[in-house]
Amino acid sequence: MRKKGHLAMVLHAHLPYIRHPENEFFLEERWLYEAITETYIPLIDIFDRLEREDIDFALTISLSPPLVSMFADSLLQQRYLNHLNKQIELADKEVQRTSYTPFYETALVYQKRLNQSRRIFLEYNCNLVNAFKKYQDSGKLEIITCAATHGYLPLLMTEPEAVRAQIATAVNLHKRYFGRDPAGIWLPECAYTAGLDSILKEFNLRFFFLDTHGVMFASHRPRYGVFAPVYCPSGVAAFGRDPESSKQVWSAKEGYPGDYDYREFYRDIGFDLDYDYVKPYIHPDGIRINTGFKYYRITGNSHHKEPYNPGQAREKASLHAGNFMFNRELQIKHLSSLMDRLPIIVTPYDAELFGHWWFEGPQWLEYLIRKIRYDQDTVELTTPSRYLDQYPCNQVVTPCASSWGNKGYNEVWLCRANDWIYRHLHLAAVRMVELANCYPEASGLRRRALNQSARELMLAQSSDWAFIMSTGTMVDYAVKRTKTHLQNFLKLYDEIKNNYINEDGLKALEDKNNLFQSIDYSLYRRNA
Repeated sequence: MRKKGHLAMVLHAHLPYIRHPENEFFLEERWLYEAITETYIPLIDIFDRLEREDIDFALTISLSPPLVSMFADSLLQQRYLNHLNKQIELADKEVQRTSYTPFYETALVYQKRLNQSRRIFLEYNCNLVNAFKKYQDSGKLEIITCAATHGYLPLLMTEPEAVRAQIATAVNLHKRYFGRDPAGIWLPECAYTAGLDSILKEFNLRFFFLDTHGVMFASHRPRYGVFAPVYCPSGVAAFGRDPESSKQVWSAKEGYPGDYDYREFYRDIGFDLDYDYVKPYIHPDGIRINTGFKYYRITGNSHHKEPYNPGQAREKASLHAGNFMFNRELQIKHLSSLMDRLPIIVTPYDAELFGHWWFEGPQWLEYLIRKIRYDQDTVELTTPSRYLDQYPCNQVVTPCASSWGNKGYNEVWLCRANDWIYRHLHLAAVRMVELANCYPEASGLRRRALNQSARELMLAQSSDWAFIMSTGTMVDYAVKRTKTHLQNFLKLYDEIKNNYINEDGLKALEDKNNLFQSIDYSLYRRNA
């Protein structure tokens, strides 16, 4: 039976590039290890299970260049394996410690999951890029790219060459790892401003995503709202986020993740248990940190928490998946009666919501895929490329300058806590363009220095640092990273201009900040 509409699930997978070869136990590197264990391997586990049972699916995932690079980095792969082995050691201890307590079943779940994580990680040769590429090549995943270092593009448009370099570097890296050009892009923070789509067009990118108001406040008003893509004047398509379906999953208060049966994120044995017991599994400096072993459910709004019940939470995930599907069926039946084409509901989420923040999120996603396959005849999972192939004619509008995040208009990334960074980023971009124009055919040591200058600039431009400053968490690290990369850039600029490049210092930077091995500084050259 022909479906009445489409659902496009979009997961945005990104972490800032954090790689510190000088310190095996660098605190912020754990962000990657936690994400791999709690989000990315559970997603791959779902894909593997669905494939074994011959259940078809269609999802879209944006894998940012920093995340892909960290997946593929041999140093980080080995460090993650060391981390995982330590986690398994703790899991074995926890199974013994919790015997004959209400926490025993949860401890067994952790033990099983961690051993499964190690099996999957080794199965894909310690490189999760291999897993995602496998499902891209089988037609089940549409993998799209992001800006090279997740730079906040509207605020970098003072030097369009800096934005072009972000996009070009991302496209080149994507093709290197996934064997094809990306069809679409996740604009960092869904941030758009007029003219940005023209740069995307230069690199043959077909589509991007906007928050709801970016489409709804377009000029002209979109005929189908956010339930069909619109074309920018450049011909690049914009898909708008559906607020109703997004809120059901995204909101911790009103959405599914806040259900009282789900696991409580903010209670962890790294803080709850005796120091001597957890000491081998926290930071070597004695800093108490999350271990991932959490034994309580949300319970309610008070500080009192009841033990987590994995079976009860799994049943609730199934119930919520059914509720989500039922609501999409009603939504699509209504929309299809008003439109002369099949509607598309676009639901984009940060990938780490699934598993990291919402422990049961991957279970929910798997239940949803299965229910869509077997329990209804209204909704069909699709990807943006498939929809554009089906409906190549769409309304032309100029989207509204916008972002997602608080208030929806850049404020998170341009506020009192972080506004100081932009004059430095803009000046550095001007100087990078100057270098590219002054040395159009550089070779040898100078070319290496120019390429490293481009790396340092891109690393400083990461929107993650501005975001962290805005939220007030790990601010010192974000400030240090911004300043360090800018200082590295300025030092290289002076050495290049003075024709006196310190090769030892350059080699140290190349080894430490080794993102984008094939970067080309000439991307910053301004055409006359």
